[in-house]
Amino acid sequence: MARVIVVGTGIVGLAVAARLAERGDEVVVLEKEASFALHQTGRNSGVIHSGLYYAPGSLKATLAAAGARSMVAFAREHGVAVSVCGKLVVATNPGQLPGLHALAARATANDVPARLVDPDEAHEYEPHVRCVGALRVESTGSVDYTGVCRALAATVTDHGGEIRFTEQYVGARTDGAGVVVRTSRDTHRADSLVACAGLHADRVALAAGVDPGARIVPFRGEYFELTPEASTLVNGLVYPVPDPRFPFLGVHLTRMITGGVHAGPNAVLALAREGYTWRDVDVRDVGNALSWPGLWRMGARNVVPGAREVLRSLSRRRFAASLADLVPGITAADLVPAPAGVRAQALARDGSLVDDFLLRSAPRQVHVINAPSPAATASLEIAQRVVRELDAVNA
Repeated sequence: MARVIVVGTGIVGLAVAARLAERGDEVVVLEKEASFALHQTGRNSGVIHSGLYYAPGSLKATLAAAGARSMVAFAREHGVAVSVCGKLVVATNPGQLPGLHALAARATANDVPARLVDPDEAHEYEPHVRCVGALRVESTGSVDYTGVCRALAATVTDHGGEIRFTEQYVGARTDGAGVVVRTSRDTHRADSLVACAGLHADRVALAAGVDPGARIVPFRGEYFELTPEASTLVNGLVYPVPDPRFPFLGVHLTRMITGGVHAGPNAVLALAREGYTWRDVDVRDVGNALSWPGLWRMGARNVVPGAREVLRSLSRRRFAASLADLVPGITAADLVPAPAGVRAQALARDGSLVDDFLLRSAPRQVHVINAPSPAATASLEIAQRVVRELDAVNA
């Protein structure tokens, strides 16, 4: 039995901790907040992604497709609310049809159950969408990710593990006997360290003497919910054909597991790593982002789509117009503000977004550096990979 310290109680950290605890390791989980899943995990729209969008052969593609199955099975086994309702990706004009067909080809390459449908069949699923063609994806769904975290946390403690809230990681070092981890409250000695620190993943790695290879840049995803009257316009999930100039999927409509319809997210640079509004500004975080040359290089390549996102952030009318492109009839009056989320996106020095999940390892340490969407979907699969990596570095 090994003693392992896990940093972070988002869904990836808890999935890793649960897997380690189940196999008999002594697990201590450190969390700076007073509860779990308070940031990325607890603030997303609950979508179970199919693996549709990602480069064939990438970790995102393979782990998301597997995760779509394992997450549904886990939720059902543990009594967590889940629904596999499928989604439509809709082309709203003929110019988007080549992109839609490219997505269909990628679905085939990634073994995702999807098929092209004509407008008449699309309207059988979503009577109110505007489209000239659509892609029907059967394996997409929704789940209560906070409920999944609750079940994972129970697995950790049921197997003798400990979750220490309001204890912030400060730093770590490896010596001949293992890893010494300093926190805001204590000093821990363990055989190994696994860090799943999300928005602070690069800083946690650096404080353990590990080069993260990228900088975390926070992007705020802004959401609305549709009013009860407007929510009748959407049955399941409705997505646009992604704009290839921009790394995010564009605003979409999601029937949530709780019954309402989530609208968004818009994507803008956040002014704090935990900056959920324009008023949330952290000088250190802003300086950290602006000092990274990759941010300026990425911005120069995405001026037009970036400006569009900012304008939509500042105008509810523009936000509603983007939604009405998918489902005509949605207006600004139909939008009710919902909590925003912040995506931890690893950005390389050359300005490219780290497009895949990224792990960094050192003796007795594994750090999850980049785990944006679809990390929640793939969390159980990521955990298996992290545990294998930990065993390899300890061999």
